[in-house]
Amino acid sequence: MRLPGGRNGRGVRLVVATALVCAVTGLAAPGVAQAAEARPEPRDSAGSAQHGGPSGRPGPEARAGRSLEDVRRQIDRLYHEAEAATDAYNAARSATERQSREIVRIAKAVVAAQERMDRLKRQAGALARAQYRIGGLPDEAQLLLGRGGPEEFLRDANLARKGQQATKGLMTGLARTQKELDAYAKSASGQWRRLEENRERKAAARKRVEGRLKDARKLESELEREELERLRRMEAEEAREAQAKWLGSGVLEDIRGEASKRGGKAVAFATAQIGKDYVWGAEGPDTYDCSGLTSQAWRAAGRPIPRTSQEQWKQLPRIDIEDMRPGDLIIYHGDASHVGMYVGDGAIVHAPRPGRQVTLAGAGSMRILGVVRPDK
Repeated sequence: MRLPGGRNGRGVRLVVATALVCAVTGLAAPGVAQAAEARPEPRDSAGSAQHGGPSGRPGPEARAGRSLEDVRRQIDRLYHEAEAATDAYNAARSATERQSREIVRIAKAVVAAQERMDRLKRQAGALARAQYRIGGLPDEAQLLLGRGGPEEFLRDANLARKGQQATKGLMTGLARTQKELDAYAKSASGQWRRLEENRERKAAARKRVEGRLKDARKLESELEREELERLRRMEAEEAREAQAKWLGSGVLEDIRGEASKRGGKAVAFATAQIGKDYVWGAEGPDTYDCSGLTSQAWRAAGRPIPRTSQEQWKQLPRIDIEDMRPGDLIIYHGDASHVGMYVGDGAIVHAPRPGRQVTLAGAGSMRILGVVRPDK
C-alpha cells in the first residue's frame, strides 16, 4: 500500500496520498456517517437546500419541519448508537461463549474428581473390612490372646500401623477430593449466574441494535431518491473535508513506519475482505462488523486480540499517532465504538455500518480516539 516517495519526496507523497484518500472517500464516506459528534456544524448551503421531492411535493424532511441536514444527523446518531450496542452485544456474546467453555471444563473436572472419590471410597471400604477381620482389638489384647508369640504380634502390629497410615491417607484424600467437588460446585454456580446475566445483556443489546437500525431505515425510507443522493453527497463531502484537514496538519510527514511481518499479514487479510457486507455481530468469512474484521485479520496473522473495539482500546498497547504503522488499529469516537486498520498513506480499511461494505477510507475522516498496536 505504500505510495512512491521517500523522505526527500514527502511533499509529492502527501499530494498523492491526499488524492488517493479523496478518491476512495467517495466509496468510504457513507461508512463514516455514524460519527455525528465528529462533524462540523451544519452549513447553510446544506440546510437551505431544496425541500421538494421530484414530484414537486414537499419532501419528508420538510413535512416534518426538519432540514435534510437534521435528518442526516439523526440517522447518523441512530447508526452510531447501533454500533455502540453492537459492541455491547459482541462483548456479552464473547463472555457467554467463554463462560460456556468454563462450565464444560468444570463439568469434566467434576467427573474426574467424582471418579477419584469413588475409587478412594472403595479403597477405604476394603481397608475397613480388612481391619474388621483382624478383630479391631487393641495391641495389648492381641499380645495376650495371640497364639503365635511376640514375634507374630509385632509383625501384626507393624501391619496394623501401616493400615492406620493408609487409612489416614485415604481420609485425607477423601477430604481433599470432597473440597475440590465443593469448590467446583461453587464455581459452576457462579459461572451459570454470570452466563445468564450475559445472556440477558446480549438479548438487551440485540434489541437495542435492531431498534436503532429499524428507526434509521425508517427515516431513510421516508426520503425521496433525490434526497438520498444528496444525503450521500453530504456524507462524502464532510468525509473529504475532515480527511483533507487531517492531512493538511502534516501528520503524514511524521508517519513513516513500516508494517511488521504480522502487521503485513493482517493488512493483507483485511484488504482481501473489501466489498463484503457489514453485518452487525459478524466476524466472517462472508460478512463483518468493524471489530469482527480487525480481530479476524490479526487472528489470521497469528496474534489473537480482543473481539470488540472497546476491549481492543482497553487491552492493547497504545502508541502515538506519529509512530503509527500499517496493521495498527485506529480507534474512533469517544466511546471507542468503531475501529479501522491503518494500511498506510493516510488510509484505513474498515467495515463502516449496516448497508455498507468493507472499504478503504481516510484515516482522519472520523474523530480519532487513539491508536493501538496488537503486536507491540
